[in-house]
Amino acid sequence: MALPITYPDELPVSMLRAEITEAIKKHQVVVVAGATGSGKTTQIPKMCLELGRTSIAHTQPRRIAARSVAERIAEELKVELGQEVGYQVRFTDTSSKRTRVKVMTDGILLNAMQFDRDLKQYDTIIIDEAHERSLNIDFLLGYLKQLLPRRPDLKLIITSATIDPESFSRHFDNAPIIEVSGRTFPIEIRYRPVNQERQEASDPDQETTADDYIDAVVSALRELQAEPDGDVLVFLSGESEIRDAQEVITGASVSGALMKQLEVLPLYGRLSASEQHRVFDQRSKPGVKRRIILATNVAETSLTIPNIKYVIDAGTARISRYSTRLKVQRLPIEAISQASANQRAGRAGRTSPGTVIRLYSEEDFKARPEFTDPEILRTNLAAVILQAANLGLGDLAKFPFLQPPDAKGVKDGRGLLLELGAIKATESEISLTPLGQQIARLPIEPRFARMLLESRQHGITREVLIVTAGLTIQDPRERPVENRERADLLHSRFTDSGSDFLTLVNLWNYLEDQQQQLSGSAFRRLCRSEHLNFLRIREWQDLVRQLSSVIKPLGLSIGPKRVNPEGIHKSILSGLISQIGLRVDPKPTFVNGKPQRARPSREYLGANGKRFFVFPGSALAKKPPAAIMSAELVETSQLFARMNASIDPAWVESLAAELCNRSISDPHWEKSQGAAIATERVTIFGLTLVAARKVQYSRHDALHARELFIRHALVAGEWDSKQGFERENRKLLEQLESEAERARRPDLIPDEEDQFRFFNNRVPLDVFSTRSFEGWWRKAKLEKPQLLNMTRANLKEVSIEAPDENEFPGSWITSGHQFELQYRFAPGEIEDGVNISIPVAVLPSLEAAEFDWLVPGMRLELVTELLRSLPKAIRRNAVPATDWAKKLLAELPEQPSGSLVERLAADLQAQIGARVQGTDFDFEKLPPALRMTYSVIDQKGKQLASSLSLAELQQRFREQGRVEVAKVATKLHVELERQDLPGWDFEKLPEVLTTTSGNNTVNAYPSLVLRGSKVDLVVQSSKDEQIRQHRFAVAELVKREIPNPAKYVESHLKPEEKLAISALSYQSFGKFVEDVIVALALSEIELKNSEGLIFNRADFESIRDSVQAKVLEVCFDTVSSCAKISNANRDALRAISSAKAIDFLSELSAEKQHIEQLLGGNFVSATGLSRLPRLPVYLRAIEVRVNKLQENPNKDRLAQAELNQALQAYESAGGRLPLPSHASAEIVRARWLLEELRVSLFAQTLGTSEPVSVQRIRKVLAG
Repeated sequence: MALPITYPDELPVSMLRAEITEAIKKHQVVVVAGATGSGKTTQIPKMCLELGRTSIAHTQPRRIAARSVAERIAEELKVELGQEVGYQVRFTDTSSKRTRVKVMTDGILLNAMQFDRDLKQYDTIIIDEAHERSLNIDFLLGYLKQLLPRRPDLKLIITSATIDPESFSRHFDNAPIIEVSGRTFPIEIRYRPVNQERQEASDPDQETTADDYIDAVVSALRELQAEPDGDVLVFLSGESEIRDAQEVITGASVSGALMKQLEVLPLYGRLSASEQHRVFDQRSKPGVKRRIILATNVAETSLTIPNIKYVIDAGTARISRYSTRLKVQRLPIEAISQASANQRAGRAGRTSPGTVIRLYSEEDFKARPEFTDPEILRTNLAAVILQAANLGLGDLAKFPFLQPPDAKGVKDGRGLLLELGAIKATESEISLTPLGQQIARLPIEPRFARMLLESRQHGITREVLIVTAGLTIQDPRERPVENRERADLLHSRFTDSGSDFLTLVNLWNYLEDQQQQLSGSAFRRLCRSEHLNFLRIREWQDLVRQLSSVIKPLGLSIGPKRVNPEGIHKSILSGLISQIGLRVDPKPTFVNGKPQRARPSREYLGANGKRFFVFPGSALAKKPPAAIMSAELVETSQLFARMNASIDPAWVESLAAELCNRSISDPHWEKSQGAAIATERVTIFGLTLVAARKVQYSRHDALHARELFIRHALVAGEWDSKQGFERENRKLLEQLESEAERARRPDLIPDEEDQFRFFNNRVPLDVFSTRSFEGWWRKAKLEKPQLLNMTRANLKEVSIEAPDENEFPGSWITSGHQFELQYRFAPGEIEDGVNISIPVAVLPSLEAAEFDWLVPGMRLELVTELLRSLPKAIRRNAVPATDWAKKLLAELPEQPSGSLVERLAADLQAQIGARVQGTDFDFEKLPPALRMTYSVIDQKGKQLASSLSLAELQQRFREQGRVEVAKVATKLHVELERQDLPGWDFEKLPEVLTTTSGNNTVNAYPSLVLRGSKVDLVVQSSKDEQIRQHRFAVAELVKREIPNPAKYVESHLKPEEKLAISALSYQSFGKFVEDVIVALALSEIELKNSEGLIFNRADFESIRDSVQAKVLEVCFDTVSSCAKISNANRDALRAISSAKAIDFLSELSAEKQHIEQLLGGNFVSATGLSRLPRLPVYLRAIEVRVNKLQENPNKDRLAQAELNQALQAYESAGGRLPLPSHASAEIVRARWLLEELRVSLFAQTLGTSEPVSVQRIRKVLAG
């Protein structure tokens, strides 16, 4: 049946009908460019029908446009909609077999390619509004570019606004362009730039919402008040800017700054339908002369507002743009393109001449880009890539797009599909996975499709379908400006504090319940009263219903209501893996060094380093959880997460195991686990899901886990499964180690590698833990019970022979003592070599000389190194050292006797003819292995200390040793020790008490000890200590029994003698006489026993009587000596005082200290009666030195350097100044030799009492 085709004369396109139809006949592709209102959308399909085309696909970018265009064409053709003319949008198809013109959204035609690759059902395709360059349009144009050569019968008409039609022509090999004029009137453009310095780095939101812009709008409105009547359309960038401007303009009208008869109306996407409808009414209020429409860019092309005569253009808009860096879709405020600015200006010239005021300069306009970037350059390409893969179009980079997408955007799209598990990608091709094939069959965004498919695992498809459909539509919850608080209060009933997604489910369930209870009109009234957009709710319900039918073939079914928040969130999370965030821990702060409790951070770290905040309108904003997922990350003034829910990071690991990066660190053996354990760190997109989790290392590296098991469990014994072979092996290893240490052959000790090799060759490869070993060994030992028993033969290739017991004995026997010896090979450590364990009770009685000989097996090496320690002048006569060591060793006795170095010195001197002394050998140069290491142990065998110096340990443990000896001695001699003896009230003291302790003989030495003014009876641990202490206590007891003759002696002194004594250090003359008595007693004790060991009453009384008899004579003699000493002291001090102290401050101070050392305290008894006459000489030597010092200071310095050598040797041997009362005989003798050396160095004319030198002092100290 022929259709009545007519063309309205008022439409510009009608006048070019012949030209257009002729072009369609001659060319496969025709581009028709015309402004809005030219009639190209409704008339070109009729021209195609007139040409005999029978199956026309006519695409529109929006569903509402597809429906309205179909209705208009059907009306003009006078046919019923759904017959010859029909339309198809998502989930709605009104076409039939009779349909010849089918109007559809571009997505419908794109989807048809899956089932009809060559689109054979159509002979003509019209792509309308191609200038919008949506993703679908660009994809269609690219596909048709490939399809047309295969379909020469197919006609393609591309209609566009006058925005860059040449690009479409070039894409299709210079297809003809037919331009159709629009119905417009003259427009006056005025530029009124805002006086604001814009900085590139400033916040765009702050720029575009600044008061300057609002003031500029008010100024422009004031300017337009002088113009004829007509409404004003103001283009602003966003909803918040519109609200701010509405408030200011209304206030200006009320205050009189603007005319009173104004009505200010907002227009943006989130407005309710009723509020949007007010914009299209000619007069919504009586008495209004002018309407001010404040709109976003929705009014550029999508809507035609009546009676608009003036346009105010702020020049900005929020433009959706995908950030390849942040992997988010942003809505930044940007300067619009020239094309968009012209589209806005065109709104003023529809019905009459108009005026446009641009709030930017003409130079700014000319500097702007000519066109807005196509969507393909501003969005995530995941859906396009998915469809391309589903259509088998190959590499998207080679697809003939009108304008190829950014390679980074393609990469991000592929990344999203890989994240969703939808594709398998190689360098050359992309293929869909089974999951991807299912995702491609769902006509929704890939992320949402993935959520629906995951819901099948948890049986909550209904709830997830509600959420995904709700995320697809515009939010049905309205917030009208005048009732915002009430709307928020009503909507809060549905809020779930932990999930915006569950809030949608709660809202759906509420609406579903109300709809079942109420009539249709009552339900609409409910929605209106509760600020819920009925049309959006109906769209939501329709979408859920339509999706329900689409998902059935995929095995998804809508069940009853279910309460499973975890399942819902896991399903949603499957599509939002890269949209998760972990709350950033706040940085610690300190006040006065104390950590302060930090407030929880509101910032989140997202995938690939993104940082964002929860959007203030989200239910999670007040109390941000530790981890969230977000359906939308949008950047405005900051990066915000708009639709969120709290999650458990562990869900991510289970849902996206293949995307997780797992790093294993710190593999180690854990005895308690009986297995090798490692620390696993799990990350995804740079986020740490698991920071440190213990895992079985065998799951990641079984061979290394087996090695750790062998080394730690079987070799080191770090396990709880005790086996018989382990005890036998340990016993053998200890025996072999002891033998190798004695032989000083560590290379023969079976080390860990030898043991590892032994087990490694016998334990199967699948044994890597205690449990797996026990399972294997339980069976294996029945067949080969000795399989894991070590022997000398199978453990190490080189066998170890037990060392000779004579060369390396296990114990040291001397003087009734038997000490255990141990051998260690530890170069550089003090324990290297031979270690002897000495009980603390025995320690004081030992002498080091015997131990210097070491054991016979080490003596050759010892003598060799001692020869190498000799001074060069001697050493050069005994080379090679090893040969000479063998010669000398042949002369040495088998059993140690005396000093080793003295014996070596004598033998070496006899053979080389040069003088050699024992002090020429330097034990300090020997390595620790060639010196005995002494270990002090207590009665329980616990080591208390160890050292290479026996003397050091004896000094350190002197008191403890004495206490231990006393404990042993008192077992046989109860209450032997006493304190504060009144006098000699006993007949006799034993010189030594001998007892046994273990394998050792312990000698205890009773001794009187002077402690202050009291005399105690104690048990000493050594004879040396007994000798040092005993005599002074005996002298004290003698002094107590001698009446003090001080008064008698003093009364017989000359005045100058009294004066001389008073100048000395004694407190009184009586104290001086007491000290003389002590000195006399010590002299008599030494005459009786050179060691001062007086033990019986008879000897004590004999000494007492002798002192009593001699005391007066000795006192007068001592007074005479001390008078000389006092005079010599006076002269020495006078010489020091008269010297130039500034020039010789150090030397003069040292001599003052020297005098104090000589004459301090009880110097008479400290010096001794026999040595007292030498003190004046020592003091005169000080006077002589001071006088000579000023004459020849260089000579004095040389003498002082030699004295310092002697002083250093004295102090190194334990000597102190002034001389302690209990010093050893060697220290005492060396101390007075130091004074003679001073005389020799500084006052030779005074003469010394005996030969003296630094070397002689050293020899005395050496003993």
